[in-house]
Amino acid sequence: MLTESAPHYRQPLLRTPFHERARELSQLDSFVPWAGYTTVDVFTSVEQEYFAIRNASSLFDLTPMVKYRVAGRDALRFLNRLVTRDVARLAPGKVAYTVWCDDHGHLIDDGTVFALAPDEYRVCTGERQLDWFRASAIGFDVEIRDVTEEVAALAVQGPISARLLRTVGLAGIERLKPFEHGEFSMPGGPAGRIAMRVSRTGFTGDLGYELWMQPADAEAVWDELMEAGGPRAVRPVGSRALNMARIEAGFLLPNLDFVSAAHTLYLGTERSPIELGLAWLVDFNKGHFTGRRALLAEVARGPRRQLVGLDVEGTKPAHNALLYASRSGRREAGSVTSAIWSPTCKRNIALAIVDAPFMATGSTLWADIYLNRELAWERRMMRARVVERPFYAPARRRATPPADF
Repeated sequence: MLTESAPHYRQPLLRTPFHERARELSQLDSFVPWAGYTTVDVFTSVEQEYFAIRNASSLFDLTPMVKYRVAGRDALRFLNRLVTRDVARLAPGKVAYTVWCDDHGHLIDDGTVFALAPDEYRVCTGERQLDWFRASAIGFDVEIRDVTEEVAALAVQGPISARLLRTVGLAGIERLKPFEHGEFSMPGGPAGRIAMRVSRTGFTGDLGYELWMQPADAEAVWDELMEAGGPRAVRPVGSRALNMARIEAGFLLPNLDFVSAAHTLYLGTERSPIELGLAWLVDFNKGHFTGRRALLAEVARGPRRQLVGLDVEGTKPAHNALLYASRSGRREAGSVTSAIWSPTCKRNIALAIVDAPFMATGSTLWADIYLNRELAWERRMMRARVVERPFYAPARRRATPPADF
């Protein structure tokens, strides 16, 4: 049993309910840790897995996503005090992406809130937040419980994902709208039907769904999807292919695009929702929430820096590149947080934190890129233009019902 209080060096990496199926298909045997679990980084080829996301459908083991059940008389009041969005607007059957901050308005983490009932919610986060949640819950009549090990989760993402789910028996899945969830079932299991909760959510910026089920049903669901998806080039994908898709979608990843204020070691490395381009998630009209005063002050004076999209000259990704105001490199203007060559956009794209004078769309910066060519390092200063996010946003991601690819 994984515990948040045990020293990290005494905690074994857990295996998800999909692990054995994933291990059988992992030709490279490439695994990485995620929230106390071991998960696949690459199955066969990053490129093949990426194109499954964009051109067919993909399966991604989402089980390590940390899940908390928040329930009780004050569940709504507690969440509205904790997060920046107005949870009162979230009716049962809806999902919302949100963030939560410390008293200084610095981001602790982001995640999704599922409204299950008027007094029951599920909060999903990338990292463990139980201590922060419980400290924030003092004075509220609410129970917060980690249910990560009780729920297996599988992301089905890509243009044929709705068709794939219909094929395995999820009737009516095409009527589910973005950021909605509902109870579905498919044939299989000892009882003849496998019950699950399905949400139209994902981390790819494409048409996609996330399936939440009992761990005992995980392998049966995986097998059905892989069998039905075989003729349609459906593939399991690892975290590296998913990372490419999320950069194209302009989504943020903790510990790459920002560091939680609970973990930063140096002053000035914290980030606020305003700086990260997430001001649309902050509802100042709902009443008090943690960090509200600090965020109001920041909005009034304007952010000192901003996370932006970049279109970088050339084909070499600007991994961790410093950004300068001119080619001479005399004035530093920011730094790249995530970068890839986008096969779909046919562009060299990046996410970056830049100082206020350079954050307007159309601004030109210079990226200091280092390349290793046959054991020799080369340095190149490449032009980078500030552009709008997302880089890729197909209409199918919001179409209801989705087109039958």
